[in-house]
Amino acid sequence: MNNKEFTSELSQRLGYTLKDTSELMASLLSGMTQMLEEGNAVSVQGFGTFEVKKKLERISVSPNTKQRFLVPPKLVLTYRPSAFLKDKFK
Repeated sequence: MNNKEFTSELSQRLGYTLKDTSELMASLLSGMTQMLEEGNAVSVQGFGTFEVKKKLERISVSPNTKQRFLVPPKLVLTYRPSAFLKDKFK
């Protein structure tokens, strides 16, 4: 399901126009993005938690050349599903 299909399905379920639903989704995602950029975790009840974690620098080895190199630290977005969602897919 792509973004257009999801927005269309959501607008039908909620009874809103497609434009209103698109604006609502854009606002929601913008707010979530802003919170994550600030370093806060975003928890959606019944769905899960999104948070930004820092991966430390590490040494990696190229399998072809056996040469070692340093991988710099970086921020990664993680998602942890809720217990409700985990149980639903078991």
